[in-house]
Amino acid sequence: MSERVDYFAVFGLQRQLRVDVPALEREFYAKSRRLHPDRFASRPTAEQEAALAASSELNDAYRTLKDPIARTQHLLTLEGVEVEEQSKAATDAARASGGEKKQVVPPELLEEAFELNMQLEEMRANKRFGEDDPQLRKELELAKVNFEGMLAKTQADLEVLWGRWDAALAVVDDAGKMTARNGMVALLNRRSYTRNLVRDVNEALE
Repeated sequence: MSERVDYFAVFGLQRQLRVDVPALEREFYAKSRRLHPDRFASRPTAEQEAALAASSELNDAYRTLKDPIARTQHLLTLEGVEVEEQSKAATDAARASGGEKKQVVPPELLEEAFELNMQLEEMRANKRFGEDDPQLRKELELAKVNFEGMLAKTQADLEVLWGRWDAALAVVDDAGKMTARNGMVALLNRRSYTRNLVRDVNEALE
């Protein structure tokens, strides 16, 4: 499926970020019943294939819209924004250095990410030599709690911006939509990077 398919339109919705998920689910099952293969078993092959394609698109749309993060990423894609881990910034950095594409560290996390990476390298070295440092392990556990708190704060900030986007959409406030859109891009990038840090800590603590 093309990423440009408007999954909101599949369900007859505006491009809004607060969605009535139970109503979405009811509509999904109603549409699914109408597209069930048994209804097209005696129809020409072309109609069967069209129904199968429509059913696949419906499944993709439902899976995307019922998840608030996937819904946000899809909306931003429809708005012309690349949201794949700061894709443009990461690509530009890789081209400039001649290295592999890597996610760019959000500026506000530079200091903490640097400190964490030093601790992770030390933990990995300890593992290679069969050693254990209880103090280092405690510091990493505290860092994990800290970054999980950041994730919770990012989620709360995203929810605020969902409301601002929908409010701007309702009154056709393009400037308000742009502000909300830019904020969501920054928060999704922060969320992605922070989740990677939590993953790295979990792996080191195993």
